[in-house]
Amino acid sequence: MTTHPQYRNSQPRLHQKGEIIQEFGTVKQFPLGLSYETRMYSCQRLNKVLADTQILYGLYKKHHWLMRGATFYQLHLVLDKHAGEQLALVDALAERVQTLGGVALGDPRHVAEITSVPRPPDGVEEVPAMLSRLLEAHETILIDAHDAAGRSAESGDDGTNDLLVSQVIRTGELQAWFLAEHLVDTPLVRA
Repeated sequence: MTTHPQYRNSQPRLHQKGEIIQEFGTVKQFPLGLSYETRMYSCQRLNKVLADTQILYGLYKKHHWLMRGATFYQLHLVLDKHAGEQLALVDALAERVQTLGGVALGDPRHVAEITSVPRPPDGVEEVPAMLSRLLEAHETILIDAHDAAGRSAESGDDGTNDLLVSQVIRTGELQAWFLAEHLVDTPLVRA
């Protein structure tokens, strides 16, 4: 079958392969007023927080789907809300890495190699265990984000510091508070 000359350029060129034009773990030069070393360090730290945040997002969705018990509806909704907020952080972190001239971590297999958040069991845990697992993941991210924010401030990377403090830390602290309050024992009401 011959393609009419008028339509030759409309055929997709499938199965293309290309050369890597920037390796992961490198930064290209952008006129940002930040040194190469500062941008390289910030990208490394941001990619670590990005990996953990992608895992936290996945945990939120898993626990949202698998929620059980008397507080199912409330927790189902709050976990989905928190997942959406974590997904927004994933995008903000990745865009900051790119803004600094780095390569944002994007492949889930690469994320699994870098994350510090432990893998949950494949099955369904009891609700308090699911919430505790989310809290532990938040604390892992918050410890790293606090340290990275301080170091980025010391190096003059105000943009990274601002992202970590105003978005990652504030969101994580608020979400941890909401989750932790679901683990408080409430006294039985006696008639």
